[in-house]
Amino acid sequence: MKNTGALLVNLGSPDSPHEQDVRRYLNEFLMDSNVIDMPWLIRRMIVSLFVLPKRPAQSAKAYASVWTEKGSPLISISKGLQEEVQKLTSMPVELAMRYGKPDMEGALVRLASKPEINEVLLFPLYPHYAMSTVKTVIEKAESIIEAHKLPITLKVHPVFYDHDAYIDALVESAKDYLRDEYDHIVFSYHGVPERHIRKDDCTGNHCLKSDDCCQKASPAHKTCYRHQVYRTTASFVEKTDIPVDKYTVAFQSRLGRDKWLEPSTSSVVESLAQQGIKKVLVICPAFVADCLETLEEIGMEAKEDFIAAGGESLELIPCLNTHPAWAKVVSHWLENPLQN
Repeated sequence: MKNTGALLVNLGSPDSPHEQDVRRYLNEFLMDSNVIDMPWLIRRMIVSLFVLPKRPAQSAKAYASVWTEKGSPLISISKGLQEEVQKLTSMPVELAMRYGKPDMEGALVRLASKPEINEVLLFPLYPHYAMSTVKTVIEKAESIIEAHKLPITLKVHPVFYDHDAYIDALVESAKDYLRDEYDHIVFSYHGVPERHIRKDDCTGNHCLKSDDCCQKASPAHKTCYRHQVYRTTASFVEKTDIPVDKYTVAFQSRLGRDKWLEPSTSSVVESLAQQGIKKVLVICPAFVADCLETLEEIGMEAKEDFIAAGGESLELIPCLNTHPAWAKVVSHWLENPLQN
């Protein structure tokens, strides 16, 4: 018989908004070969020579603007979700971050130390597949189990980008904002380099080969981040009856000079204001917990840019966070995992 424990994993956060902690976090994050997918020496040079000299100070100011008495919003919200999920299931539920603390190693060792546990359900808290999110979490978990020779098997929960339960929870969490008057809604997803999309194409000849590649059926869609975010958007607008001319898909958080998915959220927001759009909503479905990228990049920076360009109000719809509907979905999936 399999006795299962669960491990929820999100991205991570610095220990504090101080520059040295931010530098340590950025170094760990950016030296992951699934984030900057280049040979180690080139990656080391990019991070050490072009990122770490200036970026930590800039990011520290951004983190300080969203830091709370409980610490990092991402960490505190994720812990809140873990607590709510644990109330709804009898299986032990651990929480870890891919980078920083609480760490994956400690969480897996704790689960493996329970004599009744012989299987761990790894639940990456990402609706969409990407090598810089889901893939790196899986690889890290596997390496920890191998290094410690933990007596457990690993089962990975699949992504859920267009599953009805996830979409319904997303709609439920956003319904109060959608009831108010607004002119346009932007679906802002974390961006990835186009190179990552091509690397994840199992066919080797589908992704980004045509303008409508995401609409053409293909095995590549199983690991295509771009296809999956468009499916999330389509499912959401279908359930909420948002007219096609009242929403836009955009991508945020670009890093480096490589070509990333477009259009950028910043350019979309500015363009909407220049077109005379006055009231904008922004929802970030790629994130299940509010974090620097939602609270600061959208809730502060994008809002300022929109108003500076002539808009009147830009409102960030909170992520799923600890919403009861979301906690219920996660607890159900832990006990009844989706199939690939």
